[in-house]
Amino acid sequence: MKFTKFLKTRGATAAIFMGIFYAVAMLGIFLPGYTAIPGNVDKLPIAIINDDVGKNGAMIAEKLQENLPFKEIETDITNKQALKDLEKNDLALVVHIPKTFSANMQKGEASSSIDFTINEAGATVVSSTMNAIVSEINNQLSTQFSQQTAQGVLMNFNVPEKQAAELAEKIEKSYVGNVVTINEIPDGMNNNMLPMFLTMAGYVGAMIGAMQLVGAFKASRGKASKTRLFIYVQLAALLIAVISSLVAVGVAYLIDKPSGDLFFSIVGQQILNYMVCFNFTAILIFLLGEGGMILNLPILLIQTIANGATITRDMMYLPYEWMSHISPMYYSVQAYFANLYGSISPSPYIWSMVAVGAVSMLINMAIVAFIQKPMPGQVSETEVKKNAADITA
Repeated sequence: MKFTKFLKTRGATAAIFMGIFYAVAMLGIFLPGYTAIPGNVDKLPIAIINDDVGKNGAMIAEKLQENLPFKEIETDITNKQALKDLEKNDLALVVHIPKTFSANMQKGEASSSIDFTINEAGATVVSSTMNAIVSEINNQLSTQFSQQTAQGVLMNFNVPEKQAAELAEKIEKSYVGNVVTINEIPDGMNNNMLPMFLTMAGYVGAMIGAMQLVGAFKASRGKASKTRLFIYVQLAALLIAVISSLVAVGVAYLIDKPSGDLFFSIVGQQILNYMVCFNFTAILIFLLGEGGMILNLPILLIQTIANGATITRDMMYLPYEWMSHISPMYYSVQAYFANLYGSISPSPYIWSMVAVGAVSMLINMAIVAFIQKPMPGQVSETEVKKNAADITA
Protein backbone atom coordinates (compact mmCIF):
# COMPACT_ATOMS: atom_id res chain seq x y z
CA MET A 1 0.00 0.00 0.00
CA LYS A 2 1.42 3.34 -1.07
CA PHE A 3 1.48 6.38 1.20
CA THR A 4 -0.68 8.36 -1.25
CA LYS A 5 -3.31 5.64 -1.10
CA PHE A 6 -3.14 5.63 2.70
CA LEU A 7 -3.78 9.38 2.71
CA LYS A 8 -7.00 8.74 0.80
CA THR A 9 -8.41 6.48 3.51
CA ARG A 10 -11.33 7.76 5.55
CA GLY A 11 -9.31 8.10 8.74
CA ALA A 12 -6.48 10.02 7.09
CA THR A 13 -8.76 12.42 5.22
CA ALA A 14 -10.78 13.00 8.39
CA ALA A 15 -7.59 13.76 10.32
CA ILE A 16 -6.46 16.22 7.64
CA PHE A 17 -9.85 17.92 7.66
CA MET A 18 -9.94 18.16 11.46
CA GLY A 19 -6.44 19.58 11.65
CA ILE A 20 -7.26 22.35 9.20
CA PHE A 21 -10.79 22.93 10.53
CA TYR A 22 -9.79 23.38 14.18
CA ALA A 23 -6.76 25.51 13.36
CA VAL A 24 -9.06 27.88 11.50
CA ALA A 25 -11.81 27.60 14.13
CA MET A 26 -9.58 28.21 17.15
CA LEU A 27 -7.63 31.12 15.68
CA GLY A 28 -10.72 32.52 13.98
CA ILE A 29 -12.62 32.51 17.27
CA PHE A 30 -9.97 33.37 19.86
CA LEU A 31 -8.02 36.09 18.06
CA PRO A 32 -11.03 38.29 17.14
CA GLY A 33 -12.62 37.67 20.54
CA TYR A 34 -9.58 38.80 22.49
CA THR A 35 -9.12 41.96 20.44
CA ALA A 36 -11.81 43.30 22.79
CA ILE A 37 -8.96 43.61 25.33
CA PRO A 38 -8.25 46.50 25.75
CA GLY A 39 -10.12 47.73 22.68
CA ASN A 40 -13.56 47.64 24.31
CA VAL A 41 -12.58 48.82 27.78
CA ASP A 42 -14.39 52.08 27.04
CA LYS A 43 -17.68 50.15 26.97
CA LEU A 44 -17.45 49.32 30.67
CA PRO A 45 -20.02 51.26 32.71
CA ILE A 46 -18.83 53.20 35.74
CA ALA A 47 -20.40 55.64 38.20
CA ILE A 48 -19.08 58.94 39.54
CA ILE A 49 -21.00 60.22 42.55
CA ASN A 50 -20.21 63.70 43.78
CA ASP A 51 -21.69 64.41 47.22
CA ASP A 52 -19.21 67.21 47.94
CA VAL A 53 -20.88 70.51 48.90
CA GLY A 54 -17.76 72.48 47.91
CA LYS A 55 -16.20 73.33 44.56
CA ASN A 56 -13.41 70.78 44.48
CA GLY A 57 -15.70 67.77 44.15
CA ALA A 58 -17.59 69.24 41.19
CA MET A 59 -14.30 70.16 39.51
CA ILE A 60 -12.89 66.66 39.97
CA ALA A 61 -16.10 64.96 38.80
CA GLU A 62 -16.17 67.11 35.67
CA LYS A 63 -12.51 66.45 34.86
CA LEU A 64 -12.95 62.71 35.38
CA GLN A 65 -15.93 62.61 33.01
CA GLU A 66 -13.90 64.46 30.39
CA ASN A 67 -10.71 62.43 30.68
CA LEU A 68 -11.69 58.88 31.61
CA PRO A 69 -11.93 56.51 28.61
CA PHE A 70 -15.51 55.40 29.30
CA LYS A 71 -18.57 56.07 27.17
CA GLU A 72 -21.09 55.14 29.87
CA ILE A 73 -20.60 57.15 33.06
CA GLU A 74 -23.51 57.32 35.49
CA THR A 75 -23.72 60.42 37.65
CA ASP A 76 -27.40 60.62 38.52
CA ILE A 77 -27.28 57.80 41.06
CA THR A 78 -26.77 57.47 44.80
CA ASN A 79 -23.62 55.90 46.20
CA LYS A 80 -25.72 53.21 47.91
CA GLN A 81 -27.41 52.18 44.65
CA ALA A 82 -24.12 52.33 42.75
CA LEU A 83 -22.50 49.93 45.22
CA LYS A 84 -25.43 47.52 44.81
CA ASP A 85 -25.00 47.65 41.04
CA LEU A 86 -21.28 47.06 41.49
CA GLU A 87 -21.95 43.90 43.53
CA LYS A 88 -24.03 42.58 40.61
CA ASN A 89 -21.26 43.59 38.15
CA ASP A 90 -23.62 46.02 36.44
CA LEU A 91 -20.92 48.62 37.09
CA ALA A 92 -17.15 48.19 36.82
CA LEU A 93 -16.08 51.03 39.11
CA VAL A 94 -17.69 53.39 41.61
CA VAL A 95 -15.99 56.73 42.32
CA HIS A 96 -17.43 58.50 45.36
CA ILE A 97 -16.49 62.04 46.36
CA PRO A 98 -17.71 62.50 49.94
CA LYS A 99 -19.71 65.46 51.25
CA THR A 100 -16.85 66.99 53.23
CA PHE A 101 -14.12 66.57 50.62
CA SER A 102 -13.57 70.27 49.85
CA ALA A 103 -13.78 71.28 53.48
CA ASN A 104 -11.24 68.65 54.48
CA MET A 105 -8.91 69.66 51.66
CA GLN A 106 -8.93 73.26 52.78
CA LYS A 107 -8.19 72.20 56.34
CA GLY A 108 -5.46 69.84 55.18
CA GLU A 109 -7.06 66.91 56.98
CA ALA A 110 -5.97 63.37 56.17
CA SER A 111 -9.60 62.34 55.90
CA SER A 112 -9.95 64.18 52.59
CA SER A 113 -10.21 61.10 50.40
CA ILE A 114 -12.06 59.86 47.35
CA ASP A 115 -13.34 56.29 47.42
CA PHE A 116 -12.70 54.08 44.39
CA THR A 117 -14.60 50.80 44.79
CA ILE A 118 -13.85 47.73 42.66
CA ASN A 119 -15.53 44.31 42.65
CA GLU A 120 -13.09 41.41 42.27
CA ALA A 121 -15.81 38.73 41.96
CA GLY A 122 -16.12 39.05 38.21
CA ALA A 123 -14.16 39.14 34.97
CA THR A 124 -10.43 39.27 35.66
CA VAL A 125 -9.75 41.92 33.02
CA VAL A 126 -12.20 44.30 34.67
CA SER A 127 -10.64 44.29 38.14
CA SER A 128 -7.07 44.54 36.79
CA THR A 129 -8.02 47.33 34.38
CA MET A 130 -9.89 49.26 37.06
CA ASN A 131 -6.92 49.04 39.42
CA ALA A 132 -4.66 50.47 36.73
CA ILE A 133 -7.11 53.26 35.94
CA VAL A 134 -7.57 54.15 39.61
CA SER A 135 -3.82 54.41 39.99
CA GLU A 136 -3.73 56.81 37.03
CA ILE A 137 -6.62 58.84 38.45
CA ASN A 138 -4.79 59.26 41.74
CA ASN A 139 -1.67 60.40 39.91
CA GLN A 140 -3.72 63.01 38.06
CA LEU A 141 -5.37 64.20 41.26
CA SER A 142 -2.02 64.48 42.97
CA THR A 143 -0.91 66.73 40.12
CA GLN A 144 -4.16 68.67 40.26
CA PHE A 145 -3.68 69.36 43.94
CA SER A 146 0.00 70.18 43.61
CA GLN A 147 1.69 72.67 45.88
CA GLN A 148 1.48 75.40 43.22
CA THR A 149 -2.24 74.97 42.63
CA ALA A 150 -3.07 74.78 46.32
CA GLN A 151 -0.81 77.74 47.06
CA GLY A 152 -2.58 79.85 44.46
CA VAL A 153 -5.98 78.97 45.87
CA LEU A 154 -4.95 79.87 49.40
CA MET A 155 -3.36 83.15 48.35
CA ASN A 156 -6.68 84.19 46.84
CA PHE A 157 -7.96 84.13 50.38
CA ASN A 158 -5.25 86.62 51.40
CA VAL A 159 -3.10 84.02 53.15
CA PRO A 160 0.55 85.15 53.42
CA GLU A 161 2.80 83.54 50.83
CA LYS A 162 5.01 81.71 53.31
CA GLN A 163 2.05 80.38 55.26
CA ALA A 164 0.32 79.48 52.00
CA ALA A 165 3.31 77.39 50.90
CA GLU A 166 3.30 75.48 54.19
CA LEU A 167 -0.43 74.89 54.02
CA ALA A 168 -0.17 73.89 50.37
CA GLU A 169 2.34 71.19 51.23
CA LYS A 170 0.06 69.99 54.00
CA ILE A 171 -2.91 69.91 51.63
CA GLU A 172 -0.95 67.95 49.05
CA LYS A 173 0.00 65.31 51.57
CA SER A 174 -3.50 65.12 53.01
CA TYR A 175 -5.12 63.81 49.81
CA VAL A 176 -5.70 60.04 49.82
CA GLY A 177 -7.13 57.94 47.03
CA ASN A 178 -9.00 55.31 49.01
CA VAL A 179 -9.19 52.11 46.93
CA VAL A 180 -11.88 49.79 48.27
CA THR A 181 -12.08 46.22 47.03
CA ILE A 182 -15.25 44.26 47.67
CA ASN A 183 -15.61 40.49 47.34
CA GLU A 184 -11.87 39.93 47.43
CA ILE A 185 -10.58 36.75 45.79
CA PRO A 186 -7.69 34.94 47.51
CA ASP A 187 -4.28 35.41 45.90
CA GLY A 188 -3.43 33.09 43.05
CA MET A 189 -4.69 32.81 39.48
CA ASN A 190 -6.06 29.39 40.41
CA ASN A 191 -8.66 31.13 42.56
CA ASN A 192 -9.60 33.67 39.89
CA MET A 193 -10.06 30.92 37.32
CA LEU A 194 -11.83 28.39 39.57
CA PRO A 195 -15.35 29.34 38.36
CA MET A 196 -14.28 28.89 34.74
CA PHE A 197 -12.34 25.67 35.33
CA LEU A 198 -15.18 24.02 37.28
CA THR A 199 -17.57 25.00 34.52
CA MET A 200 -15.31 23.79 31.72
CA ALA A 201 -14.65 20.49 33.50
CA GLY A 202 -18.38 19.84 33.56
CA TYR A 203 -18.95 21.12 30.02
CA VAL A 204 -16.20 19.12 28.32
CA GLY A 205 -17.12 15.98 30.25
CA ALA A 206 -20.78 16.46 29.34
CA MET A 207 -19.97 17.05 25.68
CA ILE A 208 -17.95 13.84 25.43
CA GLY A 209 -20.59 12.04 27.49
CA ALA A 210 -23.27 13.24 25.09
CA MET A 211 -21.37 11.79 22.15
CA GLN A 212 -20.98 8.42 23.90
CA LEU A 213 -24.51 8.16 25.31
CA VAL A 214 -26.21 9.30 22.12
CA GLY A 215 -24.09 6.70 20.34
CA ALA A 216 -25.34 4.10 22.84
CA PHE A 217 -28.89 5.33 22.22
CA LYS A 218 -28.55 4.77 18.49
CA ALA A 219 -26.81 1.42 18.91
CA SER A 220 -29.61 0.21 21.19
CA ARG A 221 -32.47 1.08 18.86
CA GLY A 222 -34.59 -1.95 18.22
CA LYS A 223 -33.97 -3.28 21.74
CA ALA A 224 -36.35 -0.81 23.41
CA SER A 225 -38.60 2.09 22.48
CA LYS A 226 -37.16 5.51 21.73
CA THR A 227 -38.86 6.90 24.83
CA ARG A 228 -37.35 4.29 27.11
CA LEU A 229 -33.91 4.71 25.58
CA PHE A 230 -34.10 8.49 25.95
CA ILE A 231 -34.94 8.09 29.63
CA TYR A 232 -32.00 5.71 30.01
CA VAL A 233 -29.72 8.28 28.40
CA GLN A 234 -30.86 10.98 30.85
CA LEU A 235 -30.53 8.66 33.87
CA ALA A 236 -27.04 7.60 32.80
CA ALA A 237 -26.07 11.26 32.35
CA LEU A 238 -27.41 12.07 35.83
CA LEU A 239 -25.41 9.23 37.36
CA ILE A 240 -22.26 10.46 35.63
CA ALA A 241 -23.05 14.03 36.70
CA VAL A 242 -23.21 13.05 40.38
CA ILE A 243 -20.00 10.99 40.33
CA SER A 244 -17.95 13.41 38.22
CA SER A 245 -19.16 16.43 40.20
CA LEU A 246 -18.09 14.90 43.51
CA VAL A 247 -14.66 14.17 42.03
CA ALA A 248 -14.32 17.63 40.44
CA VAL A 249 -15.32 19.49 43.59
CA GLY A 250 -13.08 17.22 45.66
CA VAL A 251 -10.08 18.18 43.52
CA ALA A 252 -11.04 21.86 43.79
CA TYR A 253 -11.13 21.60 47.58
CA LEU A 254 -7.74 19.90 47.71
CA ILE A 255 -6.11 22.70 45.72
CA ASP A 256 -8.12 25.92 46.23
CA LYS A 257 -9.74 25.12 49.61
CA PRO A 258 -13.06 27.02 49.33
CA SER A 259 -15.24 27.39 52.40
CA GLY A 260 -16.54 24.07 53.68
CA ASP A 261 -20.01 25.61 54.07
CA LEU A 262 -20.23 25.87 50.28
CA PHE A 263 -19.49 22.22 49.53
CA PHE A 264 -23.04 20.97 48.89
CA SER A 265 -24.09 24.08 46.97
CA ILE A 266 -21.02 23.77 44.71
CA VAL A 267 -21.65 20.05 44.16
CA GLY A 268 -25.31 20.77 43.39
CA GLN A 269 -24.41 23.45 40.88
CA GLN A 270 -21.80 21.21 39.26
CA ILE A 271 -24.40 18.44 38.82
CA LEU A 272 -26.81 20.95 37.29
CA ASN A 273 -23.99 22.30 35.12
CA TYR A 274 -23.26 18.81 33.77
CA MET A 275 -26.91 18.03 32.98
CA VAL A 276 -27.54 21.37 31.28
CA CYS A 277 -24.35 21.12 29.23
CA PHE A 278 -25.15 17.50 28.39
CA ASN A 279 -28.51 18.35 26.87
CA PHE A 280 -27.14 21.51 25.25
CA THR A 281 -24.37 19.63 23.43
CA ALA A 282 -26.54 16.58 22.71
CA ILE A 283 -28.78 18.58 20.36
CA LEU A 284 -26.30 18.61 17.49
CA ILE A 285 -25.25 15.00 18.15
CA PHE A 286 -28.85 13.76 18.05
CA LEU A 287 -29.30 15.70 14.81
CA LEU A 288 -25.99 15.09 13.03
CA GLY A 289 -24.26 12.22 14.82
CA GLU A 290 -20.47 12.54 14.70
CA GLY A 291 -20.83 15.70 12.62
CA GLY A 292 -22.52 17.30 15.61
CA MET A 293 -19.38 16.76 17.67
CA ILE A 294 -17.35 18.62 15.05
CA LEU A 295 -19.65 21.64 15.43
CA ASN A 296 -19.79 21.38 19.22
CA LEU A 297 -16.09 22.13 19.56
CA PRO A 298 -16.21 25.60 17.90
CA ILE A 299 -19.25 26.38 20.05
CA LEU A 300 -17.17 25.43 23.09
CA LEU A 301 -14.35 27.69 21.92
CA ILE A 302 -16.74 30.63 21.55
CA GLN A 303 -18.01 30.06 25.07
CA THR A 304 -14.53 30.22 26.56
CA ILE A 305 -14.65 33.93 25.67
CA ALA A 306 -18.41 34.40 26.10
CA ASN A 307 -18.57 32.88 29.61
CA GLY A 308 -17.64 36.17 31.30
CA ALA A 309 -14.66 34.87 33.27
CA THR A 310 -12.17 37.05 31.40
CA ILE A 311 -14.23 39.84 29.86
CA THR A 312 -17.74 41.09 30.60
CA ARG A 313 -20.69 41.23 28.25
CA ASP A 314 -20.15 44.98 27.91
CA MET A 315 -16.77 44.32 26.27
CA MET A 316 -17.78 41.40 24.04
CA TYR A 317 -18.37 41.70 20.31
CA LEU A 318 -21.93 40.86 19.26
CA PRO A 319 -21.48 37.16 18.29
CA TYR A 320 -19.91 36.41 21.68
CA GLU A 321 -22.48 38.51 23.53
CA TRP A 322 -25.31 36.64 21.78
CA MET A 323 -23.74 33.34 22.72
CA SER A 324 -23.51 34.41 26.36
CA HIS A 325 -27.30 34.71 26.54
CA ILE A 326 -27.89 31.10 25.49
CA SER A 327 -24.65 29.67 26.86
CA PRO A 328 -24.81 27.41 29.92
CA MET A 329 -21.16 28.28 30.57
CA TYR A 330 -21.88 31.99 31.08
CA TYR A 331 -24.54 31.41 33.71
CA SER A 332 -22.48 28.72 35.44
CA VAL A 333 -19.38 30.94 35.68
CA GLN A 334 -21.38 33.89 37.03
CA ALA A 335 -23.15 31.67 39.55
CA TYR A 336 -19.81 30.33 40.77
CA PHE A 337 -18.41 33.86 41.14
CA ALA A 338 -21.46 34.85 43.18
CA ASN A 339 -21.39 31.69 45.28
CA LEU A 340 -17.65 31.42 45.90
CA TYR A 341 -16.61 35.05 46.24
CA GLY A 342 -19.61 37.34 45.82
CA SER A 343 -22.10 38.94 48.16
CA ILE A 344 -25.17 38.41 45.98
CA SER A 345 -27.35 35.36 45.46
CA PRO A 346 -26.44 33.04 42.58
CA SER A 347 -30.14 32.20 42.13
CA PRO A 348 -30.78 34.32 38.98
CA TYR A 349 -27.92 32.58 37.19
CA ILE A 350 -28.98 29.15 38.47
CA TRP A 351 -32.51 29.66 37.15
CA SER A 352 -31.12 30.83 33.83
CA MET A 353 -29.13 27.58 33.64
CA VAL A 354 -32.29 25.63 34.42
CA ALA A 355 -34.09 27.45 31.61
CA VAL A 356 -31.30 26.67 29.10
CA GLY A 357 -31.29 23.03 30.21
CA ALA A 358 -35.08 22.69 30.03
CA VAL A 359 -35.25 24.16 26.53
CA SER A 360 -32.37 21.94 25.40
CA MET A 361 -34.06 18.81 26.78
CA LEU A 362 -37.33 19.71 25.07
CA ILE A 363 -35.49 20.14 21.77
CA ASN A 364 -33.84 16.75 22.25
CA MET A 365 -37.20 15.16 23.03
CA ALA A 366 -38.63 16.64 19.85
CA ILE A 367 -35.67 15.37 17.79
CA VAL A 368 -36.06 11.86 19.23
CA ALA A 369 -39.83 11.89 18.75
CA PHE A 370 -40.08 13.34 15.24
CA ILE A 371 -36.69 13.03 13.53
CA GLN A 372 -35.05 9.88 14.90
CA LYS A 373 -36.51 6.98 12.95
CA PRO A 374 -37.07 3.66 14.70
CA MET A 375 -34.91 0.73 13.60
CA PRO A 376 -36.57 -2.15 11.72
CA GLY A 377 -38.23 -4.40 14.25
CA GLN A 378 -38.43 -1.68 16.89
CA VAL A 379 -41.86 -1.26 18.40
CA SER A 380 -43.30 1.50 20.50
CA GLU A 381 -44.30 1.23 24.15
CA THR A 382 -47.94 1.54 23.13
CA GLU A 383 -47.67 -1.37 20.69
CA VAL A 384 -45.93 -3.51 23.33
CA LYS A 385 -48.72 -2.87 25.84
CA LYS A 386 -51.40 -3.52 23.19
CA ASN A 387 -49.81 -6.83 22.16
CA ALA A 388 -49.49 -7.85 25.79
CA ALA A 389 -53.16 -7.05 26.38
CA ASP A 390 -54.18 -9.09 23.34
CA ILE A 391 -52.16 -12.09 24.54
CA THR A 392 -53.71 -11.84 28.00
CA ALA A 393 -57.17 -11.67 26.55
